[in-house]
Amino acid sequence: MKTKKLLTVLLILLTVVSTTGYYWDQEITQVQAKEEKKVEQILDPFKVASVQFNPILNERDKNVEELLKITEDAFKNGARLVVAPEMATTGYYYADREAIEPFVDSIPGKTTDAFEKLAKQYDSYIVFGMAEVDKETNLYYNSAALVGPEGYIGKYRKTQMWETEMHWGAWGDLGVPVFNTKLGKIAINICMDSAYWETARLAGIQGADILAFPTNSSAQAISALPARAQQNGMYVVSANRSNTENGFHMIGGSAIWSPKGTKLAEAPVVMTPSEDIDEPTITFATVDPKLYENENKEALEGRRPELYKELMHTVAPWDYTKNTTSHHIVAGALQYEPVLGEKEQNKEKIVRLIEEAKNKNADLNLVVLPELSLTGPVDGLKKHDVNALAEASDGESAKFFTEIAKKYEVAIVFGFIEQDGMDLYNSALLISQDGSVAGKYQKTHLSKSDKVWANAGESLPVFKTKELGKIGLLIGEDAEFPEASGVLAVKRADMIAIPSAWHGQYGGEMEINKVISANPYPEGSMVTWDAVAIGAQAYTVVSNYVGTEKNFLGGSSLYTLDPLYALDQPVVADDKEQALVVEFDTVQANAWFNQEMLILSRQTAYFKALVQK
Repeated sequence: MKTKKLLTVLLILLTVVSTTGYYWDQEITQVQAKEEKKVEQILDPFKVASVQFNPILNERDKNVEELLKITEDAFKNGARLVVAPEMATTGYYYADREAIEPFVDSIPGKTTDAFEKLAKQYDSYIVFGMAEVDKETNLYYNSAALVGPEGYIGKYRKTQMWETEMHWGAWGDLGVPVFNTKLGKIAINICMDSAYWETARLAGIQGADILAFPTNSSAQAISALPARAQQNGMYVVSANRSNTENGFHMIGGSAIWSPKGTKLAEAPVVMTPSEDIDEPTITFATVDPKLYENENKEALEGRRPELYKELMHTVAPWDYTKNTTSHHIVAGALQYEPVLGEKEQNKEKIVRLIEEAKNKNADLNLVVLPELSLTGPVDGLKKHDVNALAEASDGESAKFFTEIAKKYEVAIVFGFIEQDGMDLYNSALLISQDGSVAGKYQKTHLSKSDKVWANAGESLPVFKTKELGKIGLLIGEDAEFPEASGVLAVKRADMIAIPSAWHGQYGGEMEINKVISANPYPEGSMVTWDAVAIGAQAYTVVSNYVGTEKNFLGGSSLYTLDPLYALDQPVVADDKEQALVVEFDTVQANAWFNQEMLILSRQTAYFKALVQK
């Protein structure tokens, strides 16, 4: 009897809990619907403004007053979104917590209150950088606030800090929130964040339409922005300073970038303190919400989070897996017009170009060939036709290149259609100078044409060699996904080779202001390939085709670790058949920013969303 009563009571309780849960869920859903209903997105093109504003150190109230004036000027000229620089309310350089303590403010707080009134008056939005104090912990953060007509909307705390800020501020702990507004989905990154592709990617995978980018940049941060726009299919509105503070010179060049990585507008660039512009500059451009949905954003669906787990690894300073020996590399990127399916003709071209490369530099020790090197690309062929060109990993292509490697004493990276049982792969082999196989890679991010016949690979390996050090391989469209090269960086690849068949289907020409880089980027430099090298801090050799009815664009190249501050020089071929020969020394242990610095400073705690489906 007692058992029956107990069961009855339990059933009643379960019913109440279930019903309560149902109504609670219904209430949450209704609240969410109301919130979403409040945000009626603007569909017509609208104007955005980047404010190149130079605050005065230790003058918070005066800076806020001046920033309000210049923001109102931008609003009066039609801007619906204004972005101001990093630390715009205080100035940038503070030695410690005591130095900045009088100038911090909470978010929301007095500063955001001042901008709320203005944003409401003009039915517009502003993002500005400021020094934040968390009232609960009394920790300070390099932060940025988003304020709109509805009031204070949200904030972002800088994830990847520069050394100067670490003396007074804590690492950002909010991840990368994306805010739903009338103008679309807005996210924020700050300055040094852009040196780490992960922070913008976290915005991209949440569907951000606009990345607001407050910065105090001397070159590195703003040079990465076309790649961040392109990789994630979002507009980027950057605001820099254009003067010098405590010896630190900020170069201006505030710019607005399209989701394709094209430059829409740019403020003056000032490379030396003698050119400082203390007065504020407003730069306008138009954002078209119709472009929020675009090919680059759609490409995010091709991510393979199951392959990216290493991105979460925090590598210790005493990492024993890294290579500490620099290798001198003389690489030949072979660029030719393939003859589809005609292996013998393609072999002749390859041998001729290797001999050309050897004649240019007898110390040649690495050759990189385009994707599917002997057959040429098989776009448009049906699977049974591709089958006829396929071979095992120790088949005709491997035997040919083994003999070539031994004859010319060079390591060779080449691509081929691999048959493994009933499966086909778009693969690449690395053959050592002695003719042995040092590694095999199967393309992990397939193009539309690959998907007709190929299986996707399931790993992103790095191969250790005596002659070259540690080398990672990517193929074609893999380069579109910074996660792929990011994994190779965590695995400490000294360099990356990319066999390609590029005819403009992704990427685009680099449009950063040429004066920004101490060693200028050559004509025809490609954003996507450069982003691999810079983002992984690994020298990257790309080999591409020219010609055919697909109009392959050439541009075989070497992309380097740091041309901005004159460490090294990118090299890019034109669109003619040739053997592009380049030289470089791997590792660069003494450089101010290198793979070691990159790996040790990544804030992996906030990257989990990148490795989850």
